[in-house]
Amino acid sequence: MPFIPHTEEDIHAMLASIGANTIDDLFDEIPPDLKSGRLKRVPPGLGEMEISRLMLERAEADGHYLNFIGAGAYEHHIPAAVWQITTRGEFYSSYTPYQAEASQGSLQLLYEYQTMMASLTGMDVSNASMYDGASALAEAALMAVRSHKSSRRILMPATVHPVYRSVVRAIVGNQNIEVVELPYCTQAGLTLPESLDRFGKKEFAALVIPQPNFFGVLEQVDALTDWAHSKNALAIGVANPMALAMLTPPGEWGGKGADVAVGEGQPLGIPLSSGGPYFGFMACKQPLVRQMPGRIIGRTTDQDGKPGFVLTLQAREQHIRRSKATSNICTNQGLMVTAATIYMALTGPEGLRRIAAQSHANTLTLLEKLESLKGVKRIFDGPLFHEAVVSLPAPVEDVLRTLKHQRILGGLNLEGYYPELGNAILVCATETKTSADLENYADQLSLALDNVSSANSHAPAATLLST
Repeated sequence: MPFIPHTEEDIHAMLASIGANTIDDLFDEIPPDLKSGRLKRVPPGLGEMEISRLMLERAEADGHYLNFIGAGAYEHHIPAAVWQITTRGEFYSSYTPYQAEASQGSLQLLYEYQTMMASLTGMDVSNASMYDGASALAEAALMAVRSHKSSRRILMPATVHPVYRSVVRAIVGNQNIEVVELPYCTQAGLTLPESLDRFGKKEFAALVIPQPNFFGVLEQVDALTDWAHSKNALAIGVANPMALAMLTPPGEWGGKGADVAVGEGQPLGIPLSSGGPYFGFMACKQPLVRQMPGRIIGRTTDQDGKPGFVLTLQAREQHIRRSKATSNICTNQGLMVTAATIYMALTGPEGLRRIAAQSHANTLTLLEKLESLKGVKRIFDGPLFHEAVVSLPAPVEDVLRTLKHQRILGGLNLEGYYPELGNAILVCATETKTSADLENYADQLSLALDNVSSANSHAPAATLLST
């Protein structure tokens, strides 16, 4: 709610009604040595006018930039109606159906979301969302190990988002699960199916297949999926949902389709908003449905024949015995899912395809402009969606800093993730970029490269001291 409604008089009246002198008396069962005491570094409370000004100043401090960074969080146009509807009271405050059947509207929305995501991914069933894409991948790895029973190893391509790989290791590492990393082809920027031959007859619970991968390159998903199934392993697809509007969905990869599909739902109507909250999606084939964490909403009819919605499967320990629970970290990121459902309903399949196609076209145009600059070249030659890796003829950090002074976020520096690529950045263009935006970026990058090169050429040379 936008304000705190209780005055001091209200609080005293409520305390008097229940026979307590202070709010602290309500927590007297907590031993004093466990209490943290007063918070000494929290500033005094502010009035409405002061707090509104403070939050406005902090929002403005983020600045307004022309953004060419993607890397898992993407700037798409969000129709005004999406969040106007999402923040209505019936959605904004009632999005977690613990006593589910009393929240028919919320359940119907989640049911529609599941239907849309199952259709988008080509899978049999979707749950009602996860924390984010990274933890959804970790949960898929746990699903695979539970399903496989005889192997506790996961094959993870180096082309999977580095943060996703880090999160997976953090979650499964203490559960005696080994994550084996696969190298990528330095020319095409993808995992070559023949690189898997070295594993011979070794058993794996699953092979992770990103589409597109972190470099923006499209993987050879059919061959990778078939290889996984030939080894009695699950195929776990990690997909950008916007890309699935124009690419073959995971459920149709190879001869049998991927077994699990996960990813980050942020492109579907969720603003970048300084890093979150976002939500992860997860869908799977029917045989794995009881291994899938989270809630699954079902549609039924009541005794009068009227349609109704219920929690069909509830895999959390709050609903079932802890020993039977498939996960204790999954959640229903209901507010984000509400926005995504409304976004997909408003845009429709054709709208999603147009957005994906325009993003792809803008990225190709951007690459053409960038490669016309001296020393700038695309590193990988594999087919792509709406991101690409380019190398620069100058230190990346200096170039990106210069661009930022011109109100442009020029891309993601890959030095910390893939140092073998040298001065490389990951650039992204979505449907939000106009021809003028692309031209402006190319012009400013050209100037930035000249400025950085000039500055480096005039830097004092190192002096060798001899003794």
